[in-house]
Amino acid sequence: MKETGVNRLTQPPYDRRDALLFSQRMAQLSKALWKAVEKDWQCWIKPFDLNLNEHHILWIAYHLGGASISDVAKFGVMHVSTAFNFSKKLEDRGLLCLLKRQDDKRNTYVQLTEEGEELLLKSLESYEPETNAAFSGALPLRHLYGKFPEFHDIMAILRNVYGDDFMEIFEKCTHNVTYDFEDRNGTLQKKSNEPSSIPKWEQISS
Repeated sequence: MKETGVNRLTQPPYDRRDALLFSQRMAQLSKALWKAVEKDWQCWIKPFDLNLNEHHILWIAYHLGGASISDVAKFGVMHVSTAFNFSKKLEDRGLLCLLKRQDDKRNTYVQLTEEGEELLLKSLESYEPETNAAFSGALPLRHLYGKFPEFHDIMAILRNVYGDDFMEIFEKCTHNVTYDFEDRNGTLQKKSNEPSSIPKWEQISS
């Protein structure tokens, strides 16, 4: 029997049981993975007297050469007030500047200071893969298949959830790490011929 227009509209193209199973598996696995990531991230940056939000804000500001508070909130997956408050704390420590662009007085932008960039780069140099649970958990797969698991499906889901802007920032950060940093004597260091990110925002004034 030919399906009517009403049936096509009222019957979703999926089974609700399958939808529930997908949602719950995604929730449980994401929660479990984040628990491990969160613990490792906190241990990694503890010597630098930073919390996760502060370190993430420094990371975003570095890779974007300066960023608006709304960009920080969007890519950092945090509320705008959270992004602003932690950025303010970083400013108080001399690691960030909160500024206005000449052509955009409404929005607040964050810019790394030299001290902020130096601290971030030191934190990257201190990264130890062996202490990272997610990395260690993926290592057997790399030995088996010759590469780490890829994120195409997850990235497609997040693009649909958070939009193209989120993924563009994600891909920019990935590109920067790939081409601007190198493993030098067992530590992650910025290539010596790569310029500082600080001068990119000289047109900003407070």
